[in-house]
Amino acid sequence: MTERTNFFETKIEFLKGVGPQRAALLNKELNIFTYGDLLQHYPFRHEDRSLFHRISELNELLPGAQIKGRLKDWHVTGEGHKKRLVGTFTDGTGILELVWFHGISWFEKSLRRNADYIVYGKPTEFGGRYSITHPDIELLTPENVNGGTWQPIYPLTDMLRKRRVDSRTISRMMKTLLEIATPHIRETLPESLITQYRLISKAEALWSIHLPPSQAHLHQATRRLKFEELFYNQLRLIKSKILQKNEYPGQVFDKVDLLKDFYNNHLPFALTNAQARVLNEIREDFQTGRQMNRLLQGDVGSGKTIVAFIAMLMALDNDAQACLMAPTEILADQHYQGLKVYAELLGINIGKLTGSTKKKQRRILHEELLDGSMQILVGTHALIEDVVQFKNLGFCVIDEQHRFGVAQRSKLWAKNEEIHPHIMVMTATPIPRTLAMTLYGDLDISVIDELPAGRKPIKTVHRYDAYRATLFGFLRDEIAKGRQIYIVYPLIEESEKMDLKDLTDGYESISRSFPDVPLSILHGRMKPQDKDYEMARFVKNETKIMVATTVIEVGVNVPNASVMVIENAERFGLAQLHQLRGRVGRGAEQSFCVLMTDFKLSQDTRKRLETMCRTNNGFEISEVDLELRGPGDLTGTQQSGIMDLIIADLAKDGVILKEARNSAEAILNADPDLVTPPYAAIRGHLDSLRASDTNWSRIS
Repeated sequence: MTERTNFFETKIEFLKGVGPQRAALLNKELNIFTYGDLLQHYPFRHEDRSLFHRISELNELLPGAQIKGRLKDWHVTGEGHKKRLVGTFTDGTGILELVWFHGISWFEKSLRRNADYIVYGKPTEFGGRYSITHPDIELLTPENVNGGTWQPIYPLTDMLRKRRVDSRTISRMMKTLLEIATPHIRETLPESLITQYRLISKAEALWSIHLPPSQAHLHQATRRLKFEELFYNQLRLIKSKILQKNEYPGQVFDKVDLLKDFYNNHLPFALTNAQARVLNEIREDFQTGRQMNRLLQGDVGSGKTIVAFIAMLMALDNDAQACLMAPTEILADQHYQGLKVYAELLGINIGKLTGSTKKKQRRILHEELLDGSMQILVGTHALIEDVVQFKNLGFCVIDEQHRFGVAQRSKLWAKNEEIHPHIMVMTATPIPRTLAMTLYGDLDISVIDELPAGRKPIKTVHRYDAYRATLFGFLRDEIAKGRQIYIVYPLIEESEKMDLKDLTDGYESISRSFPDVPLSILHGRMKPQDKDYEMARFVKNETKIMVATTVIEVGVNVPNASVMVIENAERFGLAQLHQLRGRVGRGAEQSFCVLMTDFKLSQDTRKRLETMCRTNNGFEISEVDLELRGPGDLTGTQQSGIMDLIIADLAKDGVILKEARNSAEAILNADPDLVTPPYAAIRGHLDSLRASDTNWSRIS
């Protein structure tokens, strides 16, 4: 272990001014254990402390105000949780109240009457007088009399504040640490990149992010640290992709007899240009002799499944088997029923395996898979059970792949130990480009970005609850035309904590309003067989209205369903609203989506609803969703690649990410093993990233 490694792994309690008690607090509250952890505890914003305001100039629109003045006196008032310390502060132009709810006894002992202080905080006005709650306060000294610079504001917890550890405390620790750490900070980027992008050094960046002398220095520090973080993120993903392509062979699929037969004689519609482009990309992969790992992105209804089937035919043409794994039985059955129609036209043996497949059927399936007579298998995670063995599995399709863990997916690869099958993962959740680079940077990405001809765009409208009578009239008209309707609720039952519409009450209300209309009900607490029964009734058009929760977000194809009503639409994210809307618009008739809400809505919610009404483009919607919500939950799960981003923000740093990815690709193309002298720093840094579970190495 190097001296450099040792330094950044030094326990935080050994830093001057910390000690064992405060170290234990930092360990528990902020996961700060070492010098490296502290240096990477970046501020989430900075406040301008270079200017002073007068009390007479204060207004509530100010995000913060810094004032020089005198603390005249203070007193304690109130009892219990309303107990507070109130100080009287003046600068000669007016009086300001300073209020503390926590640490009252400590402040009573520490504050000085008639002493000059600098205070900073958000001013609020009540009864003609301004106050600041829990202000930053420090004695006026010759060092701060002319103002400070940009004060870093760090992520904190209530417990830290109660124990009087605030941003100023962290800032003092950081200054102490930087003074002793600077000789140990090594450059982690090659000179060529620093010059090309005019980046400041690693040491300068760390000083300027924590103790910025000016806004310009802060901007440069932020840009440098974000670039480095994204560069190494992309470098590892691209390196993984290159390694995969070089190390893992794949079966060559060059015969196309079945494919030609299907294309010339049985394909019921012309492929879109996007579908044809994606199939060419897949075919090129199949002919390289390397294992394919490809992500297929396509909006709801864009025709991903037919692309997957045609790709399966390429495998079958070359004596290999194919499988398709879906996250739910409903979705697996939908895929099976859809593909079976085409498979029978071509004389292909296709089977289905789910948790509810009978024992006798399973035995036959297992035998046919082993002798190769079962050519395509569609199913749920039942496919990855050890007992399921193929004669020659050559191609796997995984639908809505983010719902499967890496361990589950890797079990499919192991189904052919001689030569791993080609993998294509599909998602109907449009992913913004910046997010796709980080989530799936080790996969090749194909996008189907146009809908099949003849599809009419879904008309989406936002209506308030007062519109309900008119809405019901519209629904009756649609039912009279022979159409079917989805009505989605955010809750199954009434909640004491949330004032939201619930499915149970909604079902009764719909039953009263539509007494002569047969209804279905579907929610997550129902038994699988009951769900299947209700869904089957709706598919067969035996029921006209499906009252459901978001369990139908990924569901079956019902071309006759033309209206989607979403209750409490403000409770759903954009991606989820878009997925729900995608349940309709699958037939030739005009379809509608009605977003129902209360009148009181936040600004972000209004933007979400306006976006839904304005566009049907899933990729445009996903960009707005990323901007509003951040990357953490866009795909329904926290994914690796996002978890280790400390300072970069994928919603805002798309330009830096693109620069970082381009740089990583160029360097790995020039020197895949990073053995030449210009890239020695990168190689060393990557090795240290792999060697350490903690993140200290980002600093070294």
